Amino acid sequence: MVRTPWTVEFTALEEEVAVLRRRVREYLGSWGLRDLVDEAQLCVSELVANVITHVGAGTPTTLAVLMNGSSLRIEVHDPDTSALPAVVAADVESEGGRGMTLVEALTDRWGVQLLADRKVTWCELATGLPSPGGRGGGPRVTRAEAMLDLYGAAGSQLGSRLGRLSITEGEEAAIFLITDLLHWLRAHDRDADDVLDRAQMRFEADLERTHSRTGGLLR
Repeated sequence: MVRTPWTVEFTALEEEVAVLRRRVREYLGSWGLRDLVDEAQLCVSELVANVITHVGAGTPTTLAVLMNGSSLRIEVHDPDTSALPAVVAADVESEGGRGMTLVEALTDRWGVQLLADRKVTWCELATGLPSPGGRGGGPRVTRAEAMLDLYGAAGSQLGSRLGRLSITEGEEAAIFLITDLLHWLRAHDRDADDVLDRAQMRFEADLERTHSRTGGLLR
């Protein structure tokens, strides 16, 4: 199934939240992701509420809902790069302050990407769908994607219109990451070539184990 990214521009007002929640339900239903509707709607509500509270009611805002590999990604774009969302410890009697704590609890990961003209607050929900092209995922790929997101946010020439990394941008971010790791190894008098060889051997061993498990299942 082709799940075309959905992007909508709106004004951050409380009355807009119900409209956005309804449209999220419609899109996820058409995408075959009805089991994620409740979590996605809550995330949209909290991310938009965060803009209203900390940036200001009436702020021009953009909501993007898309697939990032096998994860459902929700992004809220606003023009204020100084008001950064954070998880805070709210006591029982507090009326607010739980928004990002709730997002953190509901999602697999979330973060903030600062671009030249805006910030992107995003979160991702696991769908259980296979990765595009049938490529394997797992915790190693998830950790790598998190690191590449950080490098993509740090690189002034990186970061796509939707605030996420394309495959090409991710490749460039990986080059930056590997280069920095090589500098770190040199700074600590380690043999970079030896480390690269060992990493390659471990990678090939992982592929062999995956192939063996898959072959066993097929037989």
